[in-house]
Amino acid sequence: MFQWSKKVVKSVTFNPGVADESLLALIESQLEKDPNKTFSDLCKEALWQALCVPESVRPSPPPTPQTVSTKGVEPQISELQRQLADLEERFFARESHRLEMMERHLTQLSQQVAQLAIMVNQTQAVQSPLPSTAVPEVVNHTVTTSYTVPPPQDVDPVISRLSQYLDDF
Repeated sequence: MFQWSKKVVKSVTFNPGVADESLLALIESQLEKDPNKTFSDLCKEALWQALCVPESVRPSPPPTPQTVSTKGVEPQISELQRQLADLEERFFARESHRLEMMERHLTQLSQQVAQLAIMVNQTQAVQSPLPSTAVPEVVNHTVTTSYTVPPPQDVDPVISRLSQYLDDF
């Protein structure tokens, strides 16, 4: 049996013909696509295929760090970027809705504060002494019937809003 040393170098000769030159051009373009491979690696792959050796028996080449990072990581990065964009979109939509609701509530509260200020001013005007005696009685009667404020209780906010409209009638 033939004994080889640990590293054997064999040569390949390309003749100046169309077939060999086109093969050499293909080899050069393949090596440009994958700069981590060598001519030796391509020859070994071709020999494994030419000799019809099954994939399970062939030695698997050790993955180079650049090959692993470019092939496995790029799709994961793009997927993570897509997921992040979806998450940001949902987050901003939800926060935008919450902000609109808070602005609506603030507007309602400022309107209610304005109404309370008007009511306080009117009750203070009614309680202050007026020169005419007939007018305060009429004003007092109007104020007490239309602007009675119940003592603070735990009441549903919807009912309290509706009650102020009922008092106006």
